[in-house]
Amino acid sequence: MASVRELKKDINFLTSELVAQAYLNQLIFKKISDDEMLTHITKAVDFRNNLVDRANHPDGKDNPKMVRSYYKKLRKDMVEQFESLYGALAV
Repeated sequence: MASVRELKKDINFLTSELVAQAYLNQLIFKKISDDEMLTHITKAVDFRNNLVDRANHPDGKDNPKMVRSYYKKLRKDMVEQFESLYGALAV
């Protein structure tokens, strides 16, 4: 199982990539307006903060199976949410 540190690095990386894509879409490709860019960045940063908070405070610290399933669900939520955020930027 990957460490919490690696999970948080992945979260931060995906967030930075999403923010960079929002800037590219706005500045270079002119696909989105300033307000839309700000909305996308705000959603990404809020979601990042939520995920890091969840990674730092797992449920059932005494039960290894519960902790394992907690982090598995956290990773699944992370991938699904970032996919939807990237999909919203691709439009």
